[in-house]
Amino acid sequence: MPSALPLGDPAPADGLLPASAAVGAAERAFGVYLHVPFCRVRCGYCDFNTYTASEIRGVTQSDYAGQALEEIALARRVLDAAGAGGRPASTVFLGGGTPTLLPTDDLAAMLDGVRGAWGLAPDAEVTTEANPDSVDRDALHRLADAGFTRVSFGMQSAVPHVLAVLERTHDPERVPRVVEWAREAGLQVSLDLIYGTPGERPEDWSASLEMAIAQRPDHLSAYALIVEDGTKLARQISRGEVPPIDDDLHADLYEMADDALAAAGYGWYEVSNWARDDAHRSRHNLAYWTGEDWWGIGPGAHSHVGGVRWWNVKHPAAYAGRLAEGASPAHGRETLDAETRRVERVLLETRIADGLDAAVLDADGRQELAGLIAEGLVEGRAAIAGRVVLTRRGRLLADAVVRRLLGG
Repeated sequence: MPSALPLGDPAPADGLLPASAAVGAAERAFGVYLHVPFCRVRCGYCDFNTYTASEIRGVTQSDYAGQALEEIALARRVLDAAGAGGRPASTVFLGGGTPTLLPTDDLAAMLDGVRGAWGLAPDAEVTTEANPDSVDRDALHRLADAGFTRVSFGMQSAVPHVLAVLERTHDPERVPRVVEWAREAGLQVSLDLIYGTPGERPEDWSASLEMAIAQRPDHLSAYALIVEDGTKLARQISRGEVPPIDDDLHADLYEMADDALAAAGYGWYEVSNWARDDAHRSRHNLAYWTGEDWWGIGPGAHSHVGGVRWWNVKHPAAYAGRLAEGASPAHGRETLDAETRRVERVLLETRIADGLDAAVLDADGRQELAGLIAEGLVEGRAAIAGRVVLTRRGRLLADAVVRRLLGG
């Protein structure tokens, strides 16, 4: 089952935010994330807050868009009351789960709800995730007509035996077709890949990279498979049914991806993300990494506005029940103090190609820089210019670099 919610203070039933959340709001971008918690099949590696039809009781997928619209209306009231409203959404992202399991009209209605509550910036980036087998040509054209600008396909692999371990149900040969249909509709295309699946060989990963690059996506994500406690895959590994994760192989596969993508003209802009050019970076995800504001709609969704972070109840039935009572679905929240916000900046901004302003580091962190440069983990030229930027070796050891920058 999905992982537990974080600890925090109880969230108020009305969802109201402290006045501090509005400080500087006009200078921050505002995004909206809509979590669609439904999947046709639960993949064995997945730890996300998602549910199949057999796992949920008391709620139906057909009611979900209406519930999301209720939370959008609540969000507008809360932000206006806090003095943090009045900003158009610069990015909207529908994730899950599989958003495209819902009818296209429902996805369009949710986007219309965002548009009606805050408006969309003229250059708004509007993304939905999709599985290759959850959309067809007509659905992609209708999404584009509704105002979506971008689709992120969960390709994961081009190799059948790797997809089988991941319990992905699509035929890899469908990927070129859905990419072609998305381009016909005028949508930007991102492909998501996973590497390091038990039993995946370097030649398998090379084949997946080759197929993904051949589609000429605007954006590509490559994530190392992490085995989360409580997942089916974790149990399979513990029983010896599949081999364990090999960290050294993970590093080799990452370097293969970075080499192949660089040769194809893609530049890394976050440890696990590459784009054809700066204009095709995921602005929504960059907002997370750079501490902008966003409201997360849906069960288990997380939000952040002006240093206040909160998270919704996880189960779709509990979520629907809160909204039916006229209450906020928020379960818990925390207000970040200045030191916590500084630590999070180091954690997140170190991961992006634009780097971290070295002035954010404390004295101990700045003292570590010389050693990190000498070890080939941080770029020396960028450091001279006042930025902490990871080398490729540093990207492979990003967590260790951050610990040293934070004095851990």
